[in-house]
Amino acid sequence: MVAEGTSAGTELKWSDDALELGVELDAGGVPRLVRLLPKKLVGLAPGTEERGGDSPDQAPYLGLPLLDVVVAGSGKCWAGRRYSESVVGSRMLYTHHDEEDVGPWHRLQVGLEDPGSGLAATVVYEILRGAGALRSRALVANRGNAPVTLESVTSFLGGGLTGPGGSLEDTDVMWAENDWLAEGRWQSRSLRDALPDLNGRAHEHNSRGRFAVTSTGTWSSGNHLPMGAVVNRRSGYCIAWQVDHNGGWHWQVGEHRDSRGSYLAVLGPTDTEHHWRLTLLPGETFESVPAGVAVSGEGFEGAIAGLTRYRRAIRRPHEDHRRLPVIFNDYMNTLMGNPTTERLLPLIGAAARAGAECFCIDSGWYAEIGEGWWDTVGAWAPSKSRFTNGIGEVLDRIRALGMVPGLWVEPEVVGVRSPVASQLPDGAFFLRKGQRVVEQGRYQLDLRHPAARAHLDKAVDYLVGELGVGYIKMDYNINISPGPEVDGEAPGVGLLAHNRAVLQWVDDLLDRHSELTIENCSSGGMRTDYALLSRCQLLSTSDQQDLLRYPPIAAAAPAATAPEQGAVWAYPQPEWDDDRIAFTLCSAILGRVHLSGFLDGMTEHQLGLVKEAIGVYKAIRADLPVALPFWPLGLPKWTDPWVALGMRSPRATYLTLWRRDLATSGQDKVATAQIALQIGKQSAASEARTLFPTGGADVSWQSATGELLVHLERAPSACLVRIS
Repeated sequence: MVAEGTSAGTELKWSDDALELGVELDAGGVPRLVRLLPKKLVGLAPGTEERGGDSPDQAPYLGLPLLDVVVAGSGKCWAGRRYSESVVGSRMLYTHHDEEDVGPWHRLQVGLEDPGSGLAATVVYEILRGAGALRSRALVANRGNAPVTLESVTSFLGGGLTGPGGSLEDTDVMWAENDWLAEGRWQSRSLRDALPDLNGRAHEHNSRGRFAVTSTGTWSSGNHLPMGAVVNRRSGYCIAWQVDHNGGWHWQVGEHRDSRGSYLAVLGPTDTEHHWRLTLLPGETFESVPAGVAVSGEGFEGAIAGLTRYRRAIRRPHEDHRRLPVIFNDYMNTLMGNPTTERLLPLIGAAARAGAECFCIDSGWYAEIGEGWWDTVGAWAPSKSRFTNGIGEVLDRIRALGMVPGLWVEPEVVGVRSPVASQLPDGAFFLRKGQRVVEQGRYQLDLRHPAARAHLDKAVDYLVGELGVGYIKMDYNINISPGPEVDGEAPGVGLLAHNRAVLQWVDDLLDRHSELTIENCSSGGMRTDYALLSRCQLLSTSDQQDLLRYPPIAAAAPAATAPEQGAVWAYPQPEWDDDRIAFTLCSAILGRVHLSGFLDGMTEHQLGLVKEAIGVYKAIRADLPVALPFWPLGLPKWTDPWVALGMRSPRATYLTLWRRDLATSGQDKVATAQIALQIGKQSAASEARTLFPTGGADVSWQSATGELLVHLERAPSACLVRIS
């Protein structure tokens, strides 16, 4: 970090070979973020930066303050729902800065204070060296003599979204809609269309509008993925971000005269969107949820590469990230929550023959036959009627065949008919006006309460310590909003505290059982966030049961999670032809394999096809933890007849192609995909071959043009190609 003095115009500057960050003090002593650029775009001549509105004579770029804090009693300088114009944020003065290297990170902390409110703050930028990415958060403290009520605190605030020389007209904002069975559907809109030109010359004021995406409740990705991006179509500049939080969040982009025409604000819960308002007594502090930000001069894929490196750096170390074992799960399109010893034993044998390394018994193992299990969950004790010789017989068979046994658990809920519901005090559950919150026949545990934590610790310690389970599928199938009401606190405050207690519980669990693998599942991908994924080893990307509708989910998943953490269902069935069996298996090979299906009913030929796919996966899986995703046909649309996902690793480039027959257009009949690939300097010497299924596709590598031709005669069909 380079800095001289603390007078106006002083700039705190840090850079490496991937990113440059600059903070400058204005004439009043307010520090502003004036530069956050990929290194390849640094150094453009002054005056080439974006101008806001249609005002070529706009004042020189000042940048936005480092922090926006809306405080009851102060509010905003400019009315509206924009988190860039608070009174307190605009007068937060520089006090000091510190920097240090912590492993692969360079940490810059900038101290601020507002004499008017008595608030002090520290904005923390943790830059992942060489990645073009950073983590941003803020700590706010009440140093005054009176209580102060916070209504919002930004985790990241910055401008210049269109990059050097850019304008809103040549820039798009991107976001991902997320729904049960339809996860990761990326959308794009012109930034100028989202933020219409209001004629800045005539009004001489900022717009009041913004483009915003919000998530509420306990499903962090119940409506949208907690991330977004802005991409300049002309220059390739891209800034992408994610909210590392397992609860409510909000981000917005808007037009701003002091931010090169545009700004980004990333926040956790707020008062307006989430009923979050927190009163800080003198001496108390609050820390915002973290946000990850990546910048690139190589478009969306370049920024996602930065976020992928960032995701790998912030997560808890675990052997699963290196080994990537194949997991068989008995649920999807198979036992569907109805396991018994008689049904499981043949599946266990077939899964082992196919090459599975972990066998997870999914939902229903705790419910007696004939009892509805949905609203009776909570005790997490094995059923007696399902396992006549005890569940230990089944778990022992899994171990005897060389696989790790796993169990499905939904720890954060208790069914209204569960005996646990009467054993725990009311305070162990979400309450509103003193009554327990009920959602779809379940109570929600409040993990701030010691009785709730003790109940879960006892249950999971029994499964791991006594039953010898090495894999937990941690599901979560309800969504509570806006949160609990305890002792007069705002519901959003209670929910944030509970969200953080969940994370602490997972941390403590892994501290006690360091070899345990935890899958993050929430009705599929309803909690796709890196608060949980920095702790849990892998993610269930979806509950989608239609093999033809899974490819756009599987292909888009690496935009939201590191490839080696994104588990995709592959559920081949005995009644399917070879094309469909290969199709569903291809969906999982460039991520994590969640194998299912009635393998025990397959012919030797069919099971051989499954074994072939698993063998290919095991041969290439060492490349996935260092691979970066790309989309040679673009991010998939829900009904695209052709879908493609690529992975670049130091050793090879891999490409999965799906040809779907959804009967939506004549394009379904096109049997050849022509794909332009950027392989690198050795493209002339590269060769392409189909890894799976053998003989399933005609592949031709055009080294002169860097294009791959893939011919799939029938639909549906799919293939995995390696270019080396």
